Amino acid sequence: AEAIPHLETVKELGALGIAQIQIDHAAEAVSNLQAALVKTPNDSDLLFYLSEASELLSQQSLDAVITVDPNSSRTHQVRAHSYYVSHQFQEAEKEYLQALTLRPDVPGVHLELGEVYAADSQWTKAEEQFLAETTLQPGNAEAAYRLGDAQLQQGKAAEAFQELERADLLRPDMSDTLYSLGKAAVLAGDTAAGERALLRVIALEKESPLAAQAHYALAGLYRKQGEGQQAEREIEQFHRLQGRNGQQPTPPR
Repeated sequence: AEAIPHLETVKELGALGIAQIQIDHAAEAVSNLQAALVKTPNDSDLLFYLSEASELLSQQSLDAVITVDPNSSRTHQVRAHSYYVSHQFQEAEKEYLQALTLRPDVPGVHLELGEVYAADSQWTKAEEQFLAETTLQPGNAEAAYRLGDAQLQQGKAAEAFQELERADLLRPDMSDTLYSLGKAAVLAGDTAAGERALLRVIALEKESPLAAQAHYALAGLYRKQGEGQQAEREIEQFHRLQGRNGQQPTPPR
């Protein structure tokens, strides 16, 4: 606290932001650390402290929501999310439903409740919530992706393909969306679209576990088309990446 006036005088913004974290002045810390990063954008220490300050600011904001109105829809949403991250799904469901009782059209709650159901493999309920969110927010790419993925989990390939295509248009080049889109396209009979999506996943992900899954999915696609050599190449890449990522060479779901 005593250092802050001197750091303000000499405009040492990085050190100022770090000092402000120590006295819980999160908003000022975020502002000063962001300004410091303009000059040195690749400074790992500044990036670390900005992350710390942002987390502190987020927690302070959530605490303020609860304090201002303990029984509001947003307060129930905050409590529900805490239960969700602790894997207490029944308690999370109750809080989200209470939030929706108070405000049925509040953005984001249907999406988060859908994620609770998805985490518990209740795909029909998850689909209902994701559909409600896309109705409230037609331009929300995350909601469109979640809806399409829930439909895919239930074998609704055509509906999933349509929704995942929409998600990809809203926010292009999201690897998870493209992977689900590729699988849905193949199941819906559009192998060309499926191949494009899976190849794009590999181009974006390179050596990641998701790239390995895309290679495996492509192998299945090529095998069905009678392209044995291409299928074998994809299987080889799948096994290589599984080994590289320290996983057993068994196929994904």
